[in-house]
Amino acid sequence: MLDHVGIYVTDFGKAKRFYDLALAPLGIAKLKEVTAAQTGSHEGAGYGSERPFFWIGAAATATPTHIAFHAKARATVDDFYKAALAAGGRDNGAPGLRAHYHPNYYGAFVLDPDGHNIEAVCHAPA
Repeated sequence: MLDHVGIYVTDFGKAKRFYDLALAPLGIAKLKEVTAAQTGSHEGAGYGSERPFFWIGAAATATPTHIAFHAKARATVDDFYKAALAAGGRDNGAPGLRAHYHPNYYGAFVLDPDGHNIEAVCHAPA
């Protein structure tokens, strides 16, 4: 079981603004920030609900990756998608069923400012 995951971003301020807005519909907020002095290499921000489990860290380059966040309802996936686009994300798959994963897989995909493929997914039936 994973405890937390981290990705690198090239514009830390822009990324924080994006994730502050995009993750809010999922009940995920920035809970902690750390300095380069504290980490020994880069500043970072941790997002979560009770504790940080998703971290972003400043870096000169970022290798795009895929992160999927759980949503309790399909409407929450829709809200995530709208918020992420409004925050500057780029469409990478509008909200909808992805039956090739399973019959109730309802997800939406957005590219963040560094090209990370950020998803919100609900596995509950309609």
